[in-house]
Amino acid sequence: MKQQIIVSGIGGQGVLFLTRVIAQAAVDRGIPVLTSESHGMAQRGGTVLSTLKVGDFAAPLIRTGQADVALLLWDANLAVHRSLLKDDGALLINSDKEGEGDRVDGSGIAREMGNAVLSNLVLLGLAVSKNALFCSEEECVVAIRKLAPAKFVEQNLQAFHTGMKI
Repeated sequence: MKQQIIVSGIGGQGVLFLTRVIAQAAVDRGIPVLTSESHGMAQRGGTVLSTLKVGDFAAPLIRTGQADVALLLWDANLAVHRSLLKDDGALLINSDKEGEGDRVDGSGIAREMGNAVLSNLVLLGLAVSKNALFCSEEECVVAIRKLAPAKFVEQNLQAFHTGMKI
């Protein structure tokens, strides 16, 4: 099993937490995983890009046209990171606009839930429901329970399960 995944957003959207959840699901299954992130301007709302390589890979960076899955938490990053995705790759976007890929208004759903950062887990739920990722619903639930602060676990799981139902 090999899968190359990019997670893109802006600072404060939970890109790194989402990356950790996916990586934890791989670790729990006993699959090697490499991650890398760039977030130099994240504190100022700048772009954050995280890459995951699940399976037997030598280096964590993903070359142009090689990603199997792109999870975009910020619609505007489509223009920046679209080139990393394979032509037949799965594209999932947090957006309330029509366009390319599978889209969900994760930000709107998260605001209704009272925590705007939950859009990352709504998008994860959508990706898992579409079988875009290697991990199952159960594996993600276990990873979220391990990684989320105790006071946010149930809210995180609610957001994830909401995304699964879309």
